[in-house]
Amino acid sequence: MSSLPPVLTSQMHEIDYKIHGDDMQFVEIELDPQEAVIAEAGGMMFMDDGIAMETVFGDGSARPGGLMGALLGAGKRLLTGESLFMTVFQNQGAGKRRVAFGAPYPGKIIPVHLSELGGELIAQKDSFLCAARGVSIGIAFQKRLGAGLFGGEGFIMQRLTGDGWAFIHAGGTLYERTLGPGELLRVDTGCIVGFQPGVDYDIQFVGGIKTALFGGEGLFFATLRGPGKVWLQSLPLSRLAGRIIAAAPGPGRGGREEGSVLGGLGRVLDGDNS
Repeated sequence: MSSLPPVLTSQMHEIDYKIHGDDMQFVEIELDPQEAVIAEAGGMMFMDDGIAMETVFGDGSARPGGLMGALLGAGKRLLTGESLFMTVFQNQGAGKRRVAFGAPYPGKIIPVHLSELGGELIAQKDSFLCAARGVSIGIAFQKRLGAGLFGGEGFIMQRLTGDGWAFIHAGGTLYERTLGPGELLRVDTGCIVGFQPGVDYDIQFVGGIKTALFGGEGLFFATLRGPGKVWLQSLPLSRLAGRIIAAAPGPGRGGREEGSVLGGLGRVLDGDNS
């Protein structure tokens, strides 16, 4: 398979798209000849004949910079916990072709045109799904000490830059809100999907010791201060994974209550005294 032609820095591919489904969505992208889309490895659902798929080193934006630029892009992706490689899907046929990408777990796919947000979006590191080729996926460090030490999922986030379409995924139900200047919103760190760079992000202690230890919400939460638009999710992947792990039986155990007082009582009632 031939290599894909380079893309100029200012050239953002103007892709068309359609989102299908309700709670388990996928986005179908229509590509004109030579148009391309970039995506995380493993996200592709289907593609038409005539679309060439190529794995590239770095963020897939095809920005100039040679080997050092590719190494820098790959290093940034490594810091966010993502693969060093991305996949480029380019229409090398004569007519329109389609490629689709599925959401990794129940939720909503959010189409974002970066030019309408000032060319930049800060997103949770596992929320990016795909984007028009030319969009750059970098990292956004939280500069404040509190956010760095206690930010959890929000410490290292992804920075999407460009002026084309990008698609991010929110778990559960999506909540969009535009904050006015100085307006403050307190959020669980895992519930943040993305926000405009003008939004001020920080970490705040929950309050009293009793609330911190027994409130069940952790010791810290995020604060988002306007102006700017924010996207929140009701079901972060970390919360979903934690519930699944907690409910899964351990080796030689019949359920999550096996190690509790109720679990011991259940074994006695069942006649299991081992």
